[in-house]
Amino acid sequence: MATESLRWDTLEALKNSPKGKLKYSPDWLEKGEDILAGCKEVTSLSPLSGAILKRLSPRPQLKNCSLGSPIRDTSLCTSEDVPFPGSVPISPHHTLTSPISQSISPPLATADDEDGVNEDKLENSTSTGDLSPVLSSTPPPAISLLSPRATQMAGCIRICEEIHRSKAKAELSLRQELQERLVATAASRESEQLKRFEEFMELKQRQEYQSMRDMMEKETQESLGRQEKLKEEHRHRMKILNLRLREAEQQRLREAELEKQKLLEGRERLRALNAIQEEVLQLNQLLEPTSATQTGLALDRTSYITRGNQLCSQVSEVVRTTAEGQFPSVEDMTVAERALQEMRSLLRAMQEAVAQAQERKKKELEEEDERKRQAELKAQQEEQKKSAALSAKEKARKQGLQTRAEDSTLKWYRELQDMASQCAQTFEDLNNTKDMQTKKLRMELQKAATIPVSQISSISGSQLKEIFDKIDKLLSGRQIVSAGKSVSTSHHPHGLEYVSYKLAEKFVKQGEEEVASHHEAAFPIAVVASGVWELHPKVGDLILAHLHKKCPYAVPYFPPMKDGTSVEEYQRILGYRVDDSGVEGQDSFLKRMSGMIRLYAAIIQLRWPHSNKQGPVPHGLNHGWRWLAQMLNMEPLADVTATLLFDFLEVCGNALMKQYQGQFWKIMLLIREEYFPRIEAVTSTGQMGSVTRLKQFLESALRNKQIDPPKGQLTSSFWRS
Repeated sequence: MATESLRWDTLEALKNSPKGKLKYSPDWLEKGEDILAGCKEVTSLSPLSGAILKRLSPRPQLKNCSLGSPIRDTSLCTSEDVPFPGSVPISPHHTLTSPISQSISPPLATADDEDGVNEDKLENSTSTGDLSPVLSSTPPPAISLLSPRATQMAGCIRICEEIHRSKAKAELSLRQELQERLVATAASRESEQLKRFEEFMELKQRQEYQSMRDMMEKETQESLGRQEKLKEEHRHRMKILNLRLREAEQQRLREAELEKQKLLEGRERLRALNAIQEEVLQLNQLLEPTSATQTGLALDRTSYITRGNQLCSQVSEVVRTTAEGQFPSVEDMTVAERALQEMRSLLRAMQEAVAQAQERKKKELEEEDERKRQAELKAQQEEQKKSAALSAKEKARKQGLQTRAEDSTLKWYRELQDMASQCAQTFEDLNNTKDMQTKKLRMELQKAATIPVSQISSISGSQLKEIFDKIDKLLSGRQIVSAGKSVSTSHHPHGLEYVSYKLAEKFVKQGEEEVASHHEAAFPIAVVASGVWELHPKVGDLILAHLHKKCPYAVPYFPPMKDGTSVEEYQRILGYRVDDSGVEGQDSFLKRMSGMIRLYAAIIQLRWPHSNKQGPVPHGLNHGWRWLAQMLNMEPLADVTATLLFDFLEVCGNALMKQYQGQFWKIMLLIREEYFPRIEAVTSTGQMGSVTRLKQFLESALRNKQIDPPKGQLTSSFWRS
């Protein structure tokens, strides 16, 4: 219970203390008020400062502190046991006052009374402190409460405080320096430890990196080894697979070849069967009497017609069995061929009977035919006289220009065409053969002749030499490899004629198509053709024959239109292409003629550079001069003459200029002064393009007395490539 009562006393004392009377409000910060606004009090010397002065000073306290009051000295001396603060500040604006200076207390008092007095003094000092702000507003007259001794003591207190403060500052600075040294030492030690730690970590990282790199290198080596092993296994497997694929492909090709062979043979038999049926039907129609023979001959054809119908039925029966998508067998072909032979024999027998009847009637008609022949001969003679007179008048009117080629030129032209026809007839059995092996050989020979010509280009001289050597070997009867197969003209009796004919035809076709589209291509094609012509003259004659047939203006020859010739047939003779869609356009026709004339103009001026033969070329510039002279002796054709003259002179003009010099310039002047006006006279307004090009070429050449070499001409550096 005593403890509980002490607690309540303590709480009551705290409540009555100055701090307990302080007011606190949580809204001071929000209202913007100063927290210490109520604590600002006027500082004054505590009434207990006497005891402090007594303790600090070695001399005895003064008996009278202020106005000779003994009570003040007693209180100061008897309050030694009360705790005081270390220093009391004295306000410079107020004097030290004593709350008990107006009352007199007994001189002697007990300790309890002193304690009570001290408490009263504390309370009075507190109350005085509370009222000090009010009093300071109207201060009373200042009265000094300290004696000189007290003032001296206050100065000593100040000096002592300064000494203690300086000592405290010195000790504090020493402690700070010591602390700084300790901190610096700790920092240096920590930094060294950090360096050692970083070095350790770096060493550890290097070791880990080295171990990782070693491990990676090891794994890399192992992976490379595994890859090499896998590659080797893959190569081995691929080799095996390639072998198997090659074998399978070869087996498939063999099977496909056999199937194709069977299919070709079946189609060939079917084609032959259709041809046999067609021929049998045609022969059967020949057995039927015509109106003319019915009226003129008395011949019984019933037996022939009956047998012919039976043979037609046999062939039709064979064809009917193959109409379901199957090919005829060998037995079917034998039956059909036997029926055809019998039909031919039947027709031959009937024709012999008809011939005998016609022979008898022929004698009766001979006299009448003789009379008619005499009358026709007289009429033809009169017609020739009239035509000769008309041609003479026309020739005089045109000042001696011809409308047809010279007789020698026509003879040469016909000889070349006859030679080409004879060459074609010699290998007719090769063209019309039914034997599959022979057909296969024909296709191989044709490819061997035409493929090298198609490969001619201006890429390099070495490539042209390889092509020329290949053609030369083929024409010489030696074996060459074409399309992966060995081919030779000696495999067939007429193989050389067939290859020569097809080779010449291909050269002309290249001029018609390739040179017509790309003018520079004329020179590599022409130089190979010239070399082949020099070693194999027959091929050169065939080239001329094909060229004259497709482009008669290369003779030059303007074929006249004969009586009974259709317009389409005449245009075909002139070189136009005629098919089911009609006649080709004029631009396409002139383009093809231009290509062939450019090829011819290039051939006559070139010679194979690797030739070992001496002397002139078989078809040189003299033929070009002859062509130009004969062209100028003939009446110009609209659009054709101007185009061909321009193309010929552009390609061959430089070579003719170097060869004939002054004579060439005379003929150039003749073209401009006399022949060109004739070209303009026959040219319509819509065909002036070629005329304008020729006119500009003539004027430029005569003005500069020079014709530039043609574009695409092969130089010496080309043959070293």
